[in-house]
Amino acid sequence: MTALLLLLSFVLIVGGAILFTNAVEWAGRNLNLGEGPVGSLLAAVGTALPESLIPIVAVLAGAEGEEVAIGAIIGAPFMLGTVAMVLIAGSALIYSKRRESGREIKTDKRAVRRDLAFFLPCFAVAITLGVVDSRVLDFIGVGGLLVAYGLHVWRTIKKGADAGEEEPQPLYFDTSKDDPPNKLQLVGQLAVGLLMIVVGAELFVEELKKVAETVGLAPLALALVLAPLATELPEKLNSVIWIRKSKDSLAVGNVTGAMAFQSTVPVAFGLAVTEWSLEPAAVVAGVLGLLGGALALWRLSVGRMGPAAVVVWTALFAALVIFVGVDS
Repeated sequence: MTALLLLLSFVLIVGGAILFTNAVEWAGRNLNLGEGPVGSLLAAVGTALPESLIPIVAVLAGAEGEEVAIGAIIGAPFMLGTVAMVLIAGSALIYSKRRESGREIKTDKRAVRRDLAFFLPCFAVAITLGVVDSRVLDFIGVGGLLVAYGLHVWRTIKKGADAGEEEPQPLYFDTSKDDPPNKLQLVGQLAVGLLMIVVGAELFVEELKKVAETVGLAPLALALVLAPLATELPEKLNSVIWIRKSKDSLAVGNVTGAMAFQSTVPVAFGLAVTEWSLEPAAVVAGVLGLLGGALALWRLSVGRMGPAAVVVWTALFAALVIFVGVDS
């Protein structure tokens, strides 16, 4: 039964990601936004909803859920800075023969640098506050991170490129296919896609919890590795779909935009409602996530990721898995 439910959850996430990416492209076109802002804001924040729900649910569950909440908040940027980058680079390699740019990643480099240059100091502040025991600094961090993300959103929209001329594939919920979809069809598909992603991710996490309990994993290990791995699937799958279609700005912006969001808004929530005292495994995850983000900033700035970078990102992910296993 667990295997069947895991399969069902994966089908829901994949189907939801397909609907969501298609609807987001049409939403960006209607709003006259470029691919950079669409990927960095609309797609990134929308697909970040599943993993953002976990800390909230965990905190509402009581004091015992605080460890899970903190682990999920730190684990999400770590996954985006390692596994998501592996899949972006790997997809470019796998689909190189059908892609217009082959192995090269042609993205909005200004948007990438803006997202990752924002992510690195914000996430570093989050890790530092988790080591320094000061509630005053925690609450200062809440206001500072929220204001910073608001300014980042404003800059992203202001500096976004003009919308591309290429029209997206017909909206799946548009029955006519001849005329542009109306707002009801667009909102309906966005809602259904997000609902499928959220339900699928939550189901995946619940079944993974059962597996983790069976093999005796600690709650922090689950929160840092398994839960984000499942809930980050939307970003990863959306990006694979876009890389395959040579829509690199959407693919990369979806991940880097999520990194900017995850390093501020969920962290601000954690700072406000938990003690925000990071265990060694969480600190290690944060540091490894920063290393993965720094590598992404370097390689995406030049437009080439390559096999060597894939090996390093894979090694960073494996390092945390090994550390958590030994620590547990």
